[in-house]
Amino acid sequence: MKVKIKNFGIARDILGGREAELVLNGNSVGDLRKQLYITYPDLKKLNSLFIAINLEYAADEHTLTEKDEVALIPPVSGG
Repeated sequence: MKVKIKNFGIARDILGGREAELVLNGNSVGDLRKQLYITYPDLKKLNSLFIAINLEYAADEHTLTEKDEVALIPPVSGG
């Protein structure tokens, strides 16, 4: 399955742009997370990485479809 991923914050720098495309081996958010960590090992260095599906945070058990809007939300800081 091919998924399009919108990247925010430092995830944009790690994945090389605002959007990325990944051929996913599996169909869950957990499968996506594992594949992202293999393909982009610098993501493992983040304190946290939330994955949102269709504008809502998703648990690793959530099942994905090719039509889903996927977003990576890294930790943010402010002052």
